[in-house]
Amino acid sequence: MIDLHTHTLFSDGELIPAELSRRAAVLGYRAIAMTDHGDLSNLDLIIPRLVRVADDLSAQWGLKVVPGIELTHVPPAQFAEATAEARKLGALIVNAHGETIVEPVAAGTNRAALDAGVDILSHPGLISAEDTALAAKKGICLEITTRKGHSLTNGHVVQMARQYGARLVVNNDAHAPGDLLKPELVRQVALGAGMTEDEIAQAMTNSEKLAGI
Repeated sequence: MIDLHTHTLFSDGELIPAELSRRAAVLGYRAIAMTDHGDLSNLDLIIPRLVRVADDLSAQWGLKVVPGIELTHVPPAQFAEATAEARKLGALIVNAHGETIVEPVAAGTNRAALDAGVDILSHPGLISAEDTALAAKKGICLEITTRKGHSLTNGHVVQMARQYGARLVVNNDAHAPGDLLKPELVRQVALGAGMTEDEIAQAMTNSEKLAGI
């Protein structure tokens, strides 16, 4: 299992990086990205701290820890700047907090994130055909999530990705210890969203490539 969407105490998560990565290792995860919520106000506070500890935690716990960010409620007009700044600061995974139906995310966020070249469009909600086609064209992964609320549109995302050839990843969006699901339960959530076993395997391959393993 590889999870490229988790949160620590640096945003609204409950765990420090050491405990989050330790718990993931014990559950059998091979890699985990720490992607706290960020915008132009706090990227420089979060990303360097994750960069500082990632390699050491990887060596200590035996899984790959990837420093990243989830650009969250960023105004669409600022997405390109925020994405570039995050990468400059050392984020190896840039997620975009997509247009989930359970939060007031600004219309146009999905398109702005795709145009900016993020790595993963997280919980993209009722993503349009045009945006799905753009994600496919640019090789940007769409997220299937185990997180309550955000997961309500998983089935739509799977159908759109299948129709337009977009890549998928499966993540937990973990904020608390109980959000890190066992790999078999993650698989079952993906099956419940309508993914086939082959599609789940391909999603894991997509995650491996993004994590660099």
